[in-house]
Amino acid sequence: MLDEAWRLDPAVSLRPEPFGALAYHFGTRRLSFLKVKPLVTVVTGLAEAATVADALRAAAVPEDQWPAYAKALRTLADSGMITRRDPSEVAA
Repeated sequence: MLDEAWRLDPAVSLRPEPFGALAYHFGTRRLSFLKVKPLVTVVTGLAEAATVADALRAAAVPEDQWPAYAKALRTLADSGMITRRDPSEVAA
């Protein structure tokens, strides 16, 4: 996953909260809690980063924490909150 390109699904809205954010998928009506603010930064940065690893670097996540973030991102992917994208599709 770290070397893949991902983005927040277009049907998902993030609502900032003191603990991080709530993610709501309008298509599936699923709700997810992003419990730490750096994860919110990573998720919102995915569209602008070439890879997940680049998004983690941009959010200043220490490399020893990457496995935990990758696990959280896999959970978000499994629930459809984030989706793969073509690496050439970088947000303008």
